[in-house]
Amino acid sequence: MFDLWNNLALGLGVALSLKNVGLCFLGCLIGTLIGVLPGVGPIATITMLLPITFGIDPVGALIMLAGIYYGAQYGGSTTAILVNIPGEATAVVTTLDGHQMAKQGRAGVALGIAAIGSFFAGSVATLIIAALATPLTRMALLFGPADYFSLMVLGLMFAVVLARGSVPKAIAVILVGILLSTVGTDLESGEERLTFGWSEISDGIDVAVIAMGMFGFAEILRNLEAPEARDVVKAKIGSLLPNRADFSQSAAPIARGTLLGSVLGLLPGNGAVLGPFASYSLEKKLAQDPSRFGRGAIEGVAGPESANNAGAQTAFIPLLTLGIPPNAVMALMVGAMTIHGIVPGPQIMTKQPQLFWGMIASMWIGNLMLLIINLPLIGLWVRFLKVPYRLMFPSILLLCCIGIYSINNSPIDVVMTAGFGLFGYAIVKFGFEPAPLLLGFVLGKLMEEKLRQALVISRGSFMAFVERPLSASLLLVSLVLVIIAVLPSIRKTREEAFQEAD
Repeated sequence: MFDLWNNLALGLGVALSLKNVGLCFLGCLIGTLIGVLPGVGPIATITMLLPITFGIDPVGALIMLAGIYYGAQYGGSTTAILVNIPGEATAVVTTLDGHQMAKQGRAGVALGIAAIGSFFAGSVATLIIAALATPLTRMALLFGPADYFSLMVLGLMFAVVLARGSVPKAIAVILVGILLSTVGTDLESGEERLTFGWSEISDGIDVAVIAMGMFGFAEILRNLEAPEARDVVKAKIGSLLPNRADFSQSAAPIARGTLLGSVLGLLPGNGAVLGPFASYSLEKKLAQDPSRFGRGAIEGVAGPESANNAGAQTAFIPLLTLGIPPNAVMALMVGAMTIHGIVPGPQIMTKQPQLFWGMIASMWIGNLMLLIINLPLIGLWVRFLKVPYRLMFPSILLLCCIGIYSINNSPIDVVMTAGFGLFGYAIVKFGFEPAPLLLGFVLGKLMEEKLRQALVISRGSFMAFVERPLSASLLLVSLVLVIIAVLPSIRKTREEAFQEAD
């Protein structure tokens, strides 16, 4: 316990420097803005801002990018409550009761309780990250190459189970991502793979090109196709401070949502997305009058919003301790770390404690900033919501192109990004989800590396993956997950869980 407080004190010392506080504020402000404006999510925004981080030290860069991620969770609730459009996928559940509260003239209370619940959940999640970091890092140091490979297989299987749509489609998308990760020059043999003589991709495909194409350009196409229907609440927002009755109704859902979101956020494969859905279902089952839900029940805002923010922050645990990204945004964080010469994994804590603890401490500061940013500036966010999307998309597209071009100063990257944008738009039309592809792409390189290391150690024997107890256990869990996911009853439950998001 003494070490924990010492580590947090070290982190606060780093995070409270004037430059890092400024970068944290900038990240939270940008995150809130992209959460408020449906159209470009945190994945595309982080990709756009990657070139800016080249001139910033690694700690400041990661603090800013993390602020964008959890800031978007806050901003998404504003759009969900006031316009009935979830700014983020995780804010889908908030629309059900939040918008009804707004129609009843209680928009201020809904926004206030969402911000308070998110702040509490974020603060608790930060302490959970700090508490679990050291034991998980020690455990990760015991992992061999075979164990790491099996752990990444498990992460991809979780991505399959937690993806919307059919299991075969999710597996197919992940395999495409892994295949794309093999494009380029083989580091051992020096032979080019899957380049078809095209020298521009001899060094491989940049993660930013895929991310920007499939989550930036494709999202713009989808938004332009859909007719705009922004039903901004005309009623007065009212007081942002909930009264005593609202607090008493919300306290238990906030606590339960925080716990549920924190646990689900730890799951590889974007378990954080399930947090708000699980919290809403739990609150509805525990309610004395479940019929209130969907008609403006404050518990339907408090629980899911807390679960949403807690899950967004505990998702950093697998990344920081094991070096394995649990979702597409964390996959981009791996890219940001690599740009700065940082190898994500258990070595970060021992070799770069200032970066590790500075980033964790900045999350608490960021949550405090988001409370300040969101509530007093609500009038500003409402004005932003009234801007038609047709006026926003040209500037978004221009920023995307500038961001991609500036990474390698290559016009070919912009063309490739446009190609991935069309590909991302097409696969969504055919019922595929693009997020597992990015996860498969990032984990594919790591999987190949660990697979080769394990085979070199075992002299080419694949039995190494089942002879090591930890590796065998992880592979068994992966197999069980896939079998469970394809069972008819479970498949029906998966479809029901995500039907609102679709």
